[in-house]
Amino acid sequence: MGKKLDGKVAAITGGTRGIGRAIAERFVAEGAKVVVNSRNAEKGQRALDEMNAGDNVLFYPGSVTEKEVIEGLVDFTVENFGQLDIMVLNAGGVGDTSPVIELSDEEWQFELDFNLNHVFRGTRKALWHMVPRKTGRIIAISSIEGKRGKANIAGYTANKHAINGFVKSAAKEVGTEGITINSICPGLVHTDMLENQSGAASGLTQVADVIALYTKDTAIQRPVTVEEISAFALLLASEEGAGFSGGTISLDRGLAKYS
Repeated sequence: MGKKLDGKVAAITGGTRGIGRAIAERFVAEGAKVVVNSRNAEKGQRALDEMNAGDNVLFYPGSVTEKEVIEGLVDFTVENFGQLDIMVLNAGGVGDTSPVIELSDEEWQFELDFNLNHVFRGTRKALWHMVPRKTGRIIAISSIEGKRGKANIAGYTANKHAINGFVKSAAKEVGTEGITINSICPGLVHTDMLENQSGAASGLTQVADVIALYTKDTAIQRPVTVEEISAFALLLASEEGAGFSGGTISLDRGLAKYS
C-alpha cells in the first residue's frame, strides 16, 4: 500500500522546530520530499541531521519577513525537486507583547510581515506554480486568536484574523483549479516558543501557570500537541483532503465560539 504523499513535494516555513518540524517529519514519513525554512542556518542543519531523511529533506535559510526569502523558498523547492504540491505557511508570531498604546510602528510592521504578508506572498508565489498544473494544497497555520481577541497581542490577533479572511477569499478563486487553501487555528500548543515566551502576554512566569490559564475553559484541559496538528495537516495535504477548502479549522479543544 502506497504512502499518502508519495510523489509529492512540500515547502514549509518555520519548519525546523515546533509545529513546522512535526509537519515536516510526518510528510516525509508519508513519502513526500520536503524543503524546510527558518532564519537560523545552524538550527536548520541540526534539524536536517536529526530528521535523518537524506536527500528527501533540504533546508532554505532566511526570514520570511522578507519578500525575497519567501519567494526564493518556492523557487528553490521547484529547482531542486521539480515541482511544488504542498505549501505550508507555518512561520509567524509576535516580537513584543504590549498594549496598543505602547505598540511601536516597528513592532506592528514586523508582525505584519512575519504573519499576514508572509502568508500572502507565499500563497501568491505557490499559486504561480500550482495553477498551471491544476493541483496543489496550501495550508496556513493561523491561531485560535484569529477568531477571538486577547489583550497585549493586538497586532498578532489582527494578523491571524486577517489570515483567516485571506484564506476564505483565496480559496474561492482557485477551488475549481484543483487547489485547496485552508488555515489551521490551534489553541495553546506546548512548544519551545511557549517555554521562551510563556509569561509575556499574561504576566505569568511559569509555564505550568500559563498552561493552566489558557486551558481551564477547554474540553480536554491540556494544550494541543504538535503531533495532533501535523496529523490534521497531513489530511489537508493528501488526496483525502480534496473536499476541504476555505476552512479556518479550530484545533483548540472546544475554546472557539465557532469552528
